[in-house]
Amino acid sequence: MSAEPAFLQRSAELLLRLYELRREPTLRDARDWWVTRFHPKSAQDVLATWVAPDSAPYRMVTTYWEMAASFVTLGAIDPELFHAANTEYVAIYAKLEPYLAELRTLTNYPDYLIHLERVVTSAPESAAKQAAIRRFLALRAKQAGA
Repeated sequence: MSAEPAFLQRSAELLLRLYELRREPTLRDARDWWVTRFHPKSAQDVLATWVAPDSAPYRMVTTYWEMAASFVTLGAIDPELFHAANTEYVAIYAKLEPYLAELRTLTNYPDYLIHLERVVTSAPESAAKQAAIRRFLALRAKQAGA
């Protein structure tokens, strides 16, 4: 790592705080929903979930990871440290990436999840990580009967 020790210390502290937030019961349940019950097959599926009355888990997970990614893109967290400490953000992006361009068009929200996208695509070996996670997500969807 080439970052200054004080910056790395602050980055580590923020990452620990982000981890603490992930342990909050409502967010934990929302994250579980993403893996076990949310298996979109189109941008329309994602959009329908996004605007549904019970859209809270979707919104909670996407806004959490967009916020965390913005800390990286805006310089509050060291990217190398972030990539080393997390993988779930890649799964969130991998599940939505096939539909992201269409979602941005349909919602007229061209920057939707832009920080998440930038962090994922800037990760070392990003394509390989996304491919591995997509295989895992496909297996989970199959197990769920989706």
